[in-house]
Amino acid sequence: MRQFITIANNAFMELVRQPVFLLLMTASAVFEIFLATPFYFAFGDEPKLVKNSTLAVMLLAGLLGAVLTASASLAREISSGTALTVLSKPVGRTPFLLAKYLGLAMALTILSYVNLLAALLASRMAFDAYGSTDMVALTIFAAGLVAAYLMGGFSNFFLRRPFVSDATISLVFMLTAAFVIINFYNNKGESQEFAKGVDWRLVPAGLLILFAVWILAGLALACSTRLEMIPTLAVCSALFLLGLMSQYMFSEQAHAGSWWASVLYTVTPNWQLFWLGDALETGKNLYYWGYVGKALAYAVCYVGAALAVAIMLFEDRELS
Repeated sequence: MRQFITIANNAFMELVRQPVFLLLMTASAVFEIFLATPFYFAFGDEPKLVKNSTLAVMLLAGLLGAVLTASASLAREISSGTALTVLSKPVGRTPFLLAKYLGLAMALTILSYVNLLAALLASRMAFDAYGSTDMVALTIFAAGLVAAYLMGGFSNFFLRRPFVSDATISLVFMLTAAFVIINFYNNKGESQEFAKGVDWRLVPAGLLILFAVWILAGLALACSTRLEMIPTLAVCSALFLLGLMSQYMFSEQAHAGSWWASVLYTVTPNWQLFWLGDALETGKNLYYWGYVGKALAYAVCYVGAALAVAIMLFEDRELS
């Protein structure tokens, strides 16, 4: 168990030290906030547009993050010989791969957490044609972002610590602090009830997207056992697009008794189960935690199947 935890922790720290991870986390969070700053002419649907757009950014950032981190965690170590060095110790291939997935899932959870904070803040900052940009929230968010990078630079210069990992951890804490501070004030800088205007329905919606990202991570890890980053991105993108259309392509034929449609509908991940952004403005509370629990069970089963395939592909992979 100690070896498993050590490998998972090392995989997590190796991923958060990747500059592309920090860049993806920063760019996705900033872009979500940006979506709530300009003036739209959406005939009163500006808040709905902002919320749906932030959820879409979360999902796409998760797709890119899953592929990039899976390739960095496994494919690069296989090609560089690091995996062979670790497996020369008394460590089995199955615990090694499962520990890699755990570290990967932890890194993607942090990425989704920061994106969810930005989405919640964007839901509070969104305004219609009669409103204006929330400069108070925008300023505090920018200050937290700059402070996180300054903290990373300080620890790197004076303490000789890695800049990227310290900046990533600082970004998580500073954006959390910025979110808390912002929600004590309105867009005029006056005190208000905490989190007034925040659409908390984005929390379960964001959790569903996190479950989808975990599935993508399992698929990306399975692909990374045999493929490099670009082919892995191509395969995962194809599965992502196919999963978006599986409800329409295979569902009716499967219910009509077609065996091939039933098989394809079963093995293809149905991303529609994790996307409830369109229901945010229906006026109904569809985000029952029971549904989130069922989606979690589906995600766990699918991740288990993806990791089983990954283990089979990795068992006979030549590492030398």
